[in-house]
Amino acid sequence: MANDQDQTQLEVLTMLDAAKTQFYHFRAVVISGMGFFTDSYDLFCISLVTKLLGRIYYTVPGSPKPGSLPPNVAAAVNGVALCGTLAGQLFFGWLGDKLGRKCVYGITLMLMVGCSLCCGLSFGSSPTSVMATLCFFRFWLGFGIGGDYPLSATIMAEYSNKKTRGAFIAAVFAMQGFGILAGGMVAIIVSTIFRVLYPAQPYSVNPTGSIPAEADYVWRIILMFGALPAALTYYWRRKMPETPRYTALVAKDGAKACEDMSKVLNVDIKEQKVGQSKATSFGLFSKEFMRRHGLHLLGTAACWFLLDIAYYSQNLFQKDIFSAVGWLPSAKSMSALDELFKIARAQTLIALCGTVPGYWVTVFLIDRIGRFLIQLIGFFFMTVFMFVLAFGYQHWIQPENNIGFIVIYGLTFFFANFGPNSTTFVVPAEIFPARFRSTCHGISAAFGKAGAIVGAFGFLYASQNQDKAKTDAGFPAGIGMKNSLLVLAVINIIGLLFTFLVPESKGKSLEEMSRENEEQEHVGDLENQVKAIV
Repeated sequence: MANDQDQTQLEVLTMLDAAKTQFYHFRAVVISGMGFFTDSYDLFCISLVTKLLGRIYYTVPGSPKPGSLPPNVAAAVNGVALCGTLAGQLFFGWLGDKLGRKCVYGITLMLMVGCSLCCGLSFGSSPTSVMATLCFFRFWLGFGIGGDYPLSATIMAEYSNKKTRGAFIAAVFAMQGFGILAGGMVAIIVSTIFRVLYPAQPYSVNPTGSIPAEADYVWRIILMFGALPAALTYYWRRKMPETPRYTALVAKDGAKACEDMSKVLNVDIKEQKVGQSKATSFGLFSKEFMRRHGLHLLGTAACWFLLDIAYYSQNLFQKDIFSAVGWLPSAKSMSALDELFKIARAQTLIALCGTVPGYWVTVFLIDRIGRFLIQLIGFFFMTVFMFVLAFGYQHWIQPENNIGFIVIYGLTFFFANFGPNSTTFVVPAEIFPARFRSTCHGISAAFGKAGAIVGAFGFLYASQNQDKAKTDAGFPAGIGMKNSLLVLAVINIIGLLFTFLVPESKGKSLEEMSRENEEQEHVGDLENQVKAIV
């Protein structure tokens, strides 16, 4: 009798695994992906406007150089959203397993929309109060973004069939690339409009006139734009049914699971009785959980942690790297809006040529060559190219070699995204039991954001020139850009080694990977029967 109940429990899930790709899958990618579009736009657009914020609020009259954010303010502005993201990943990941994916999904989106708008409305009577208000709203913006990570990945994994599951989860994450690209394009458009309407001279010619009063609107418009794409998908996100896997395996509501499945697959499914398998009796972090999944969780968390140290160091401080190698003119030779335009143009070029293609190559290949190989390839080539940049640093900073530096630097982004930046998002949604899936993904992602915080704060200081006289205002001497790149290369090697703790999930069902149904019998016969029905 128990075996009959276990088999009826499997039927809905096996139909999902065997189902052909349908329009609903693509709609789910767009709905979930627009959240990630907003996530990446909001997280990375701050790097475009930090130099503008420094000029507007911290320029000292009579100074030979334009103003820049003090070290503590720069660290807070760049890193506070990451702190909020870490907290949100843990909280909403846990909540998604307790209350359901759909119930929590709309909350995170509205939090992102509201805080994006509030960031642009940051107020205060002094520079300190404006920055404090901005940091407050960016923390809660990050909190909402954090919830999107485990929920989007889990929802897409639980709706997909096993043959194309990796591509669909990766496609959701690939919207991050378009968000980064959109951030640069919005900054280019807004800065161009304001440059035409309010022309300004370079700082070296007219320090006061190089910062038009209207520049204060520019950074606010750029930050607020992130609310638009998320707001447009709120209705459709609320209309998404709960995932049948959550309903069947966690909520134990067979009738509702069949009803949701009928909506997704457009077929009539008879109500199933849902049995409780002995294989699902252990709790999170119990001895049995650690025996089955402890090394897997260590592998996903460690790989994401190490990857994000390197990835966020590169992304948040591209402008500093470009300046260090001479790809951007000196700050005093430009007006405030000229500098914003050129930073945005450089970052957009890197995103267009390196970041975005890497994501979509992963989408195309992940279900063909597997997650494990892609992650190994990515970590390996990130290591190689960072060593090339570091050991030849004096060569690359020569003006005639700038293009070569940018090409190799862009390749590190390509292999980050055709590599661990994509796979660390995909795999945790596939290998843990349904009742822990969102929580374990949130834990893995939170370790990633801990790495991002290390990268954001650490790289800011470490990359400073070893000569105190050549550091940015207020910063102590660092280890220099060359040594910072060497450290990041070593971190990538360690990430490559931890990859061997992560199992391959290509072509396997979620229940097979999580071992939720390891006591079931005759699964293969049932799957063949269902394929015949579908």
